[in-house]
Amino acid sequence: MEVSSTASPRMSLDQLQKEGSEETHLQNSELESSDFSDRHNHQFHSMSALEILRETVRILRCNSWSFMTIAALLICPVSAILLSNVLVDQSIVKKLSVRLLLVAKSSGLPLRPFIKQSCHRFSEMAVSSAMCFPLFITLSLLSRAAVVYSVDCTYSKKNVDGSKFLVIVSKNWRRVVSTYLWSSLVIVGCLTLFCVLLLAACSTFSAIGFWQELNLYAAIIAGLAFSVVFANAIIICNTAVVVCMLEDVSGPQALLRSSVLIRGQTQVGLLIFLGSTIGMAMIEGLFEHRVKTLSYGDGSSRIWEGPLLVVMHSFVVLIDLMMSAVFYYSCRSYSMETSDGECQSILETVTVSAESVGTP
Repeated sequence: MEVSSTASPRMSLDQLQKEGSEETHLQNSELESSDFSDRHNHQFHSMSALEILRETVRILRCNSWSFMTIAALLICPVSAILLSNVLVDQSIVKKLSVRLLLVAKSSGLPLRPFIKQSCHRFSEMAVSSAMCFPLFITLSLLSRAAVVYSVDCTYSKKNVDGSKFLVIVSKNWRRVVSTYLWSSLVIVGCLTLFCVLLLAACSTFSAIGFWQELNLYAAIIAGLAFSVVFANAIIICNTAVVVCMLEDVSGPQALLRSSVLIRGQTQVGLLIFLGSTIGMAMIEGLFEHRVKTLSYGDGSSRIWEGPLLVVMHSFVVLIDLMMSAVFYYSCRSYSMETSDGECQSILETVTVSAESVGTP
């Protein structure tokens, strides 16, 4: 009798502990389902460009420490090298610019200051992109992946964990690099095709006997039209990098998926691209005028103006990357893909698998 009396309280205690664990498990599952529903509602809401900017600011305020760390460690070094043009050999730029001027003259374009400046700018951009490509495919691409991961963690109401990010990047890095290489090929192909078609058209007009001024005006109009097409290509490529991080696609499939996603949201993407481009161009112009070129004073202000402009450029790049990630969620909402299987991103799947491996 004594044994049974002592055993019964133990059994009841065990039952209470089991019931308590079941209740806590149910509460945790309810919290996870509510978090997922909140994330679902937050993601799947089509937004305008201004709303995307507001959402970006809200996300930045939620995880300011994580995004500032990304900007300081990954974006600032690239911005400093790009603005200063340390890796650019000016002799190569001059040779390439002279050859472009010769090609423009042979095609019938008048060598006006606008043409000379455009050839020099294009040569500098081409040499800078080629010399800085190792930075783009390492630090810049890693910063893109880190921003996408941080935005995804903000929407899923999870803490940004560096170890989990490293696990995700190690599993998805080939997909990200493959997509970035294909995006670079698309951008280079668009620029090459435009230059070939423009020179062929100008040569044809010159052979027919059109005035050189008419060729110049036609080239300017064609350049304006191409800028819209080129902006759409860059939007597709930027979104494709986000797609390959959040979905199980890469390379041409990610580009195709991105082009399908942005249908109906092209105007929003163009406004985002225009705002980011204007902001970066203004900072690059200020750096060129106030840091590189000594146009006033004794140059002592370079000590603080240079780092300040680098920080400003890094912040604009960070906002642009965050807006690209938010733009992906807005486009996915617009395409009406609201099934549960598509709501859960690849990042969550990899994180769950990493946690299951880490648990005994």
